[in-house]
Amino acid sequence: MFAATVDVAHPPETMFRYLVDPRNRPEWQSSLLSVKLHDRGEPRVGTTWRDNTLAGVRPQMEITVLEPFRVFEEVGTWRGIRARLEMRFTAHGKGCRIDVTGEVQGTGIWAAPARVAARLAPRATRHDLLRAGAVLTRRPR
Repeated sequence: MFAATVDVAHPPETMFRYLVDPRNRPEWQSSLLSVKLHDRGEPRVGTTWRDNTLAGVRPQMEITVLEPFRVFEEVGTWRGIRARLEMRFTAHGKGCRIDVTGEVQGTGIWAAPARVAARLAPRATRHDLLRAGAVLTRRPR
């Protein structure tokens, strides 16, 4: 298990809409080169896509929980690794707080890489969410 908390200067509605859309991910997720969506339309429970990462990992991703402006959860699988990430959004001052929890599990030869990924996840998550906030700050209103 891992956890991280980030405060950003944008309201929950703005951050939620931006973060849950896989098409936006290469813009703010530092490890990501591109995504290949398998579904059309707005993000919803069951939306799937494939990430293409700098490390060559290409997990299959799926939205499993989508409660507008409050909770988002996704699950990713790649070879012997399964990861789950949940984001909870709450108003905080003029912006919002994003509380992230997750887990990375690996089986067989994938157990050790999964443990390493779980140890790196809190710092990477904080960095990427702050980056998402900065992207939105730079956008014209």
